[in-house]
Amino acid sequence: MIQSVDRAIRILKALSAGPGRLGVSELSDRLGLAKGTVHGLLRTLQDHGLVEQHADSDKYQLGPQLLQLSTRYLDLSELRSRSLAWSELLASRAQEAVRVGVTHGDGVLVVHHVFRPDSTLQILEVGSVLPLHATALGKAVLAFVQPEVRRDILEDELPRLTGQTLCTPATLNRELNATRERGYALEKEEAVLGEAGVAAPIFDRNAEPVGAVGVAGPRERILRRGRERTIANAVIEAARGISRELGAPRWPAT
Repeated sequence: MIQSVDRAIRILKALSAGPGRLGVSELSDRLGLAKGTVHGLLRTLQDHGLVEQHADSDKYQLGPQLLQLSTRYLDLSELRSRSLAWSELLASRAQEAVRVGVTHGDGVLVVHHVFRPDSTLQILEVGSVLPLHATALGKAVLAFVQPEVRRDILEDELPRLTGQTLCTPATLNRELNATRERGYALEKEEAVLGEAGVAAPIFDRNAEPVGAVGVAGPRERILRRGRERTIANAVIEAARGISRELGAPRWPAT
């Protein structure tokens, strides 16, 4: 491992995780590095546009060059490009916001987000990393991974995000088995109070679950009596279509 690169990456991660801008002393304390080292790395990152310094406070924040790099990553995501038309169609059919995610470590990275087709204020969620165990997108993937992969994930201590979060291996396994049987995952206020979701897995040409597509919104609207099945059918159709375009031999690929 190259020490200077490692330290620079740690600075970027600290800035992304912080509540706001951070100064040299704050970064030094958080990372256990000398102030001179932090200052030198920040100046180099600033020269490349990866961080910028606020004129009034002299504190640092992430820079605009990171946005260009992340946009390039999205441009190269085949799953995202294959999902664009299907996501728009799903949002129109369900009249709800649509998210497409890919597996990323122990979470799901949102690579595409279609706003609910109305005039309400909405926040773009591209770049958010959602927990596998507490979201419809995450559970849709987790239900179809290899048994040993699921077992390894469930053996870790899973955070309780709300009073509805499923955290124990036994309860999660029951939910994931039910997800496999019906072909779609449900989220019932497990990550955010008041929010629900319906998602289905996306498979690649190797029949591996590489992501998921789903809708999210207020629980009383998403899971209203008689509406869950209608939304689920539309979600499954989108997941099947994206999987087919990625070369999946069948759906679900089990």
